[in-house]
Amino acid sequence: MKLHEFQSKAILARYGIPMPAGEVTDTVAGAASIAERLGTRVAVKAQVLVGGRGKAGGIRLAGSPREAEEAAAAILGMTIRGLSVSRVLVEEAAEVERELYLGLTVDRAAGRVRVMASPEGGVDIEEVARARPHRIGSINLDPFIGFRDYHARYLAHFVDLPGGLWSAFASIAQGLSTAFFESDASLAEINPLVVTRDGRLLALDAKINLDDNALYRHPELAALRNSDEESPAEAHARVAGLSYVALEGTIGCMVNGAGLAMATLDAVKALGGMPANFLDVGGGARAERILTALDLILSAPKVRAVLINIFGGITRCDEVARGVVEAFARRQPRVPVVVRLVGTNEAEGREILGQVEGIQVQSSLEEAARLAVSLVNGGA
Repeated sequence: MKLHEFQSKAILARYGIPMPAGEVTDTVAGAASIAERLGTRVAVKAQVLVGGRGKAGGIRLAGSPREAEEAAAAILGMTIRGLSVSRVLVEEAAEVERELYLGLTVDRAAGRVRVMASPEGGVDIEEVARARPHRIGSINLDPFIGFRDYHARYLAHFVDLPGGLWSAFASIAQGLSTAFFESDASLAEINPLVVTRDGRLLALDAKINLDDNALYRHPELAALRNSDEESPAEAHARVAGLSYVALEGTIGCMVNGAGLAMATLDAVKALGGMPANFLDVGGGARAERILTALDLILSAPKVRAVLINIFGGITRCDEVARGVVEAFARRQPRVPVVVRLVGTNEAEGREILGQVEGIQVQSSLEEAARLAVSLVNGGA
């Protein structure tokens, strides 16, 4: 679950991280009023859950309440990477001397939380990692030790901060780390963390992504979700308890288990196809769940074939087969459907599916993926 900049900053402020004063509004008059209360030059910033706001014209400076009103009028209602702007953050504009990057994320390969810092802030850290990896300093935290002052000193030295700012940097880094762990975040970053011309450190922008699986522990954070910025398919999947991510391909994939889903996407790609989605129906995939999943897949206009890959452990293949048949009868997809069932009661499941015209049953993932790719590419 992604949080807006203003929401991320509200969380980080509770951990003592300094940032410009500001408020959120959804009206041009509100922007002028906030600018007047702040009584200084302000930045008017679009609040959407995508990057590239500045390049799209979604961040503007204003020297007066009138200019803030004009900036808000230009930003509110604009579309940035497919999302409409309905709110702006109006905050004090900082006099910036340097821009740095500071963030925490999950390093899944190492099984650790990674803290990263770079002297190149204000740009995509992914681009820095790709083009200039030597410009990123990182530490994988030991879960029994956590973030310590010596970690902060190492990172402060790496980004070439003057010694007089090391204490402030350590406080900010410790606050960001504590916020990351206490919020069950998967990402928490300050980009840019700026050195102002009067020698202060400020979090000029902030981003927090929360682990959806931990939201039951944080009802106050779950309430921050902005469903207006989810696609209809993503919102539908979330309500139904399905893990769904839309992709750009033509083969819709329905799988039970995240690892099996990734293997299925890899198989489709390796055989020359392009997956249209990641969709994990989880365990107990009965008719209604299968129907919801099929609806999600078929709602994507690019889908030209459906690949269903089920490994029946606790979930019985015959139960899944009945769900597929019922969903197939009710939805009647106009694209071919390929099903691979393996596991508990797989023979019974294949027999049930074999009685339905339009469903093609395969015994292995490779065979099923190859057939789905062939059907999309015009083969038999």
